[in-house]
Amino acid sequence: MATLVGMVVLAVALPAWAGIAVVGWVRRRRGDRHRPVRTAPSPAGLAAWTAVLALAAGGAVHLYGLSYLPFLFPEDACWFNAGVKASPDSSGALPVSLVCDGVEVVPAWLNPTLLVLAVTAVVATAAAVVLGVRARGARRVAR
Repeated sequence: MATLVGMVVLAVALPAWAGIAVVGWVRRRRGDRHRPVRTAPSPAGLAAWTAVLALAAGGAVHLYGLSYLPFLFPEDACWFNAGVKASPDSSGALPVSLVCDGVEVVPAWLNPTLLVLAVTAVVATAAAVVLGVRARGARRVAR
């Protein structure tokens, strides 16, 4: 678990912090003269952002699940994850599964979370497309 936290810090937190710091530095140098006027986000934009966030979260959860699977040394996967010195009975990437001595090692919450995030991403993408097309049609009619 400590390695996963370290990986998240290195892969997500540090680049995000660096990006925020650079944006702040650029705005200070500009004096905030070029700050855009913020408008309320459109429903299509909110749906698109929901889809992007669900996709990113699903990718992160799937990567976490893949950390349980055997890659270079299959016999070590059961040792590190279940404490059993044996080769895995079976493993799979989708649904994420690792069975050692008849016991599923991957957490039970992982696959349902992947399903919920995937469905959310698909539904939000479809909603963004539909709302975007409707808004574009409403703008054409208003002209």
